[in-house]
Amino acid sequence: MAVAASPDFRHPLPDELAAILDRDSELRAKWDSLTDLGRNEWICWTISPKKQDTRDAHLARLQAEVRDGKRRPCCWPGCPHRRASAAKWLAR
Repeated sequence: MAVAASPDFRHPLPDELAAILDRDSELRAKWDSLTDLGRNEWICWTISPKKQDTRDAHLARLQAEVRDGKRRPCCWPGCPHRRASAAKWLAR
């Protein structure tokens, strides 16, 4: 029997991203205009890579693309953590 994923699918805002948003009011306004799901997709896309240099590249791209009006990361199949089978990865 499949177990349903938690209805609260949102990842916490990473400290690194929170600091960037606190320093950049234009980016903060664009970020705040995103839906909860859109913000979650960006956060998940940013924190998912294992290598720090890849996470840093995703964070830089997030800033540029959100500032340009993108609502979700391109070519991202969506947050895998919304699936019940991924619950074990969230219990950190």
